[in-house]
Amino acid sequence: MTLDNEDVLNSIMASLGRIDNIQLEDIPGIDLYMDQLTTFMEEKLRKTTRYPGEDKVLTKTMINNYAKNDLLPPPVRKKYSKDHLILLIFIYYYKSVLSINDIQTLLEPVKKKFHLSDTEALTLSDIYKTICGQDDEEVSFLKEDITRKFKMSQKVFADAPEETKDEMQLFSFISLLSYDVYVKKLIIEKLLDNCKAEQEQTKAKDRTKNEKKSKERHQ
Repeated sequence: MTLDNEDVLNSIMASLGRIDNIQLEDIPGIDLYMDQLTTFMEEKLRKTTRYPGEDKVLTKTMINNYAKNDLLPPPVRKKYSKDHLILLIFIYYYKSVLSINDIQTLLEPVKKKFHLSDTEALTLSDIYKTICGQDDEEVSFLKEDITRKFKMSQKVFADAPEETKDEMQLFSFISLLSYDVYVKKLIIEKLLDNCKAEQEQTKAKDRTKNEKKSKERHQ
């Protein structure tokens, strides 16, 4: 792999084009059975997998595990709604960088919007549409940052032997990208730790209130 070749950067930019969010209007408005759900996810997200055609986007086992870990509400009469699909799309993207426990913490306030009436403010669909809009805007900034890191990597190891120069520049480029992911992951984990602490405090207060009400009823 030769880092001096602009085709490398062009290839990376093209890969970003494969990260195409599922638009809200493309999510079925009718409830789906398990097989229909997995087929939909496979068709829409296949291009985002590392090995399309080999890697599974979503399986029945995954869905059942998400439900067991309280990431996903149970289906209604074996059917999954539009809100189920939205949560599954969020989980699909988060699971590549976050643990199940962290995803559970992150989705806790979002799940409160599950199956809200369309007449109520801030439905799960509203949240999804807003987040997708932010992601679409972020792509251009990501491309600029990746291009900057790529150019930085080409400036280092200039005096290295020709046979190892390209390898070391590639190592530099991947290291820059990895460090970026590492730092952002630390930030995300810190934020989620704070969220989890607040959620536990809220649950503790609710338990205390319920216990107090229960005692008052029995007095």
